[in-house]
Amino acid sequence: MSPRKILVTSALPYANGPIHLGHLVEYIQTDIWARFQRMVGNTCYYVCADDAHGTPIMLKAEAEGITPLQLLAQVGKQHRRDFNNFLVAFDNYHSTHSPENRRFSELIYARLKQGGHIVRRTISQFFDPQKQMFLPDRFIRGTCPVCQAADQYGDNCEVCGGTYSPTDLIDPVSVVSGAKPQQRESEQLFFKLGNFRDFLAAWLEQNHTQKEIANKQKELFAEPLLEWDISRNSPYWGFEIPDEPGKFFYVWMDAPIGYLASFQNLCAREGLDFDEFFKPDSRCELYHFIGKDIARFHTLFWPAQLHGGGFRTPSAVWCHGFLTVNGKKMSKRHGTFITADTYFRHLAPEYLRYYFAAKLDDGIDDLDLNLDDFKARVNSDLVGKLVNIASRCAGFISKQFGGRLSDALPDLPMYREFVAAGDTIAAAYEQRQYNQAMRRIMALADRANQYVDAAKPWVLVKQPENLATVQSICTQGLNLFRILIIFLKPVLPATAEQVEKFLNLPPQSWRDAKHPLLACQIERYHPLLTRIEQCSIEAMVEHSKTTAATATTATATAAETSPRAADAESPVAGQISGEQFARVDLRIAKIVAAEYVEGADKLVRLRLDIGGQQRTVLAGIKTAYSPEELNGRLVVMVANLAPRKMKFGVSEGMLLAAGPGGKDIFLLSPDQGAVPGMRVK
Repeated sequence: MSPRKILVTSALPYANGPIHLGHLVEYIQTDIWARFQRMVGNTCYYVCADDAHGTPIMLKAEAEGITPLQLLAQVGKQHRRDFNNFLVAFDNYHSTHSPENRRFSELIYARLKQGGHIVRRTISQFFDPQKQMFLPDRFIRGTCPVCQAADQYGDNCEVCGGTYSPTDLIDPVSVVSGAKPQQRESEQLFFKLGNFRDFLAAWLEQNHTQKEIANKQKELFAEPLLEWDISRNSPYWGFEIPDEPGKFFYVWMDAPIGYLASFQNLCAREGLDFDEFFKPDSRCELYHFIGKDIARFHTLFWPAQLHGGGFRTPSAVWCHGFLTVNGKKMSKRHGTFITADTYFRHLAPEYLRYYFAAKLDDGIDDLDLNLDDFKARVNSDLVGKLVNIASRCAGFISKQFGGRLSDALPDLPMYREFVAAGDTIAAAYEQRQYNQAMRRIMALADRANQYVDAAKPWVLVKQPENLATVQSICTQGLNLFRILIIFLKPVLPATAEQVEKFLNLPPQSWRDAKHPLLACQIERYHPLLTRIEQCSIEAMVEHSKTTAATATTATATAAETSPRAADAESPVAGQISGEQFARVDLRIAKIVAAEYVEGADKLVRLRLDIGGQQRTVLAGIKTAYSPEELNGRLVVMVANLAPRKMKFGVSEGMLLAAGPGGKDIFLLSPDQGAVPGMRVK
């Protein structure tokens, strides 16, 4: 069979916030699959890009006093750093705000328009009279017309689950300015999804996605398929639609086209043939890994958009579930809303890659990161089983035999059994049933350890006449270890590279497992992986809490656990309503005492006078301020924040600060003439 040619993508992370562990489920899942395909000899390209358009990015840049392009540069740099830290090996990482994406967006739009798939409609929309802009549904909040729950989004209620039109909201308010929105008529462009009804019905029947996802989309076919609004009015951050002054492509129109744009950028750089992969009759394969919350866009609108635009459609769209931590939605208050950067500061990324692999399958059920189970499984599987094989055998080879392996294996049938297991493991990788692959690999690791236990080289080595037997036993053990590392290389690429250096091997492919390593020199063994200590997990959780506690305002718990929310026009992450903000009691406080917190990397313990009463606050500002600089200083604090028990004591408030972190943390100071206890309005 000739090697396959494959293009694989992950959903594009939105460029207005950091990567967190919920996002990493998808990128790690995709990266493992792409690495496996390359190991078995297939050509596999993995591309992605920052999702760079939309109202949230425009508003966040405005709030930070920078341009959208500056915001994209900052966030893009952070995203690339995080992916690199977690060994996610893209062949190309691009941006949807690119010449390639503009060209493909305009091309597909023109072809859809020429084919009669674009229609113009006049609709009624909410308009913010203060910001002079039409409001996306998620930028309007009010009382639910179904259950009367307060402070609900403009399109659905998080309390009763009801869906409705924004115009049905009771007492609607713009989350951008707090103003009461007005209803105004607006002419918009729509994509006639119903024109592709038969094509989509057939596509969903052809196993291009999981059955649960396909069946969910088929429910929509009981009624006429809705037309899809693909335009937005100025002001908007995105691409202006040709011949439509003041109108821009809605972000969900040009975002998935970013897959094509990123691959085209790679093709131009590497001299690849773009058309070979995207012509309608292409024999190459195209796979999208996404979160289940954006399945509708990727299994209805996107195939129709590609088909109508004259491009091939995906071979498959594979969906995964969300991430919970300790059985619950990620929470900033509990320190379980963990960013990629926070994790990386405390724990090895390959531990998370292995834990996710041990739990991921081809379904759409949610995945739970139980921190106790995480520690126990990594310590048991990777340290207690896997690297234990090498550590038990390598010392004898180095000390007794000058680092040289024996000329033959004492149990060749056992070696061949391990090699044969690779077929089952490879099939599990191919089907994205990583949990089955990990179970099979760890069962083999148990067998390898049992072999060494039964052979007892540490006993045999005491008798000179047994030295040749010890050499062959340890050679057997190291060869079994090498096979397991090859099987785990898609999951643990950095560890695999260390093992290759230890065994004096070139980069290993899947087929290399067939040939034992004999009569050759290896290097001295150094520990490959170490146990996770509970203090590292506690420090990571505390770091997450501290990061949330030093934010400049109270923030809402993040609801998204996949790379994009289902509505790309959702409010800026952490945004709260004017009514909510009015309940925050901001007071002038005087620092009457300050000291470092013993054992904490970033915390300073402050005693604050807020006019007749004193509060103790733990603030993560140690990297920027010494206690001597803080004594006697006036600051602004949140005075009505509930006391929170932390590892190093109880914190009874929150200081307001700004800055990127590290030494650049700037405490907000009041104007001259302010006194402790004065309320900030």
